[in-house]
Amino acid sequence: MNNWAPKNIAVVSLRAEDVAAAAHFYRDVIGLRLAPHHKGGRVHFAVGDTYLVILPGVPRPAAEYGSGGRPAEPRFPLIAFAVDDLSAAVERLHAHQVALPWGVESDEHSRWVMFHDPAGNLIELAEFGK
Repeated sequence: MNNWAPKNIAVVSLRAEDVAAAAHFYRDVIGLRLAPHHKGGRVHFAVGDTYLVILPGVPRPAAEYGSGGRPAEPRFPLIAFAVDDLSAAVERLHAHQVALPWGVESDEHSRWVMFHDPAGNLIELAEFGK
């Protein structure tokens, strides 16, 4: 591998008008670990070697992230998290009354579920290889 090429994703950021509600959701519902440092007072979550940062602001719907002058697919998530047990994750989402508008979906290689966070960002949990 070239030493100049990216080796992983360092930071992903999402916007939320209510940062506290979004932070609660990602910590208490999704189960992410709050990072010990909060640079500039920003909420950081550690996800493997990557940080998820919640920034104040108005979230942009996924449909606005298209390329080539075309809108993106409206059901394409802004971020997808890999999980080992999607059934357990879905149970947790149900316990927190998180709406799952399309239910659990699957193909021959994976299963996934998409939902909106409190800010309206489309998020996915995916289980691969089962």
